[in-house]
Amino acid sequence: MFYLYILGSRKDRDIYIGSTSDLKRRLIEHNSEKVLSTKSRTPLELLYYEAYKTEQEARERESSLKLRGQARVQLLKRINFTLKLFRNEN
Repeated sequence: MFYLYILGSRKDRDIYIGSTSDLKRRLIEHNSEKVLSTKSRTPLELLYYEAYKTEQEARERESSLKLRGQARVQLLKRINFTLKLFRNEN
């Protein structure tokens, strides 16, 4: 399986979108500051994920969400409650 995931930064309360074949390992890498794009934003929390059969499907979904188009708007609306809880935590 391959995964699209959304992480929330506890530092700046912003989100990060990525894809991987090993969700648990990738979250550990992010929080161990081994990922350049999120190194300064730790700690990170898994907020959402989707599973796909192929790497191509997961990467295509990641790309569509990173373009900040309608797909991103619809997904963020769908997980709005989770995002509100995350952003309001102390």
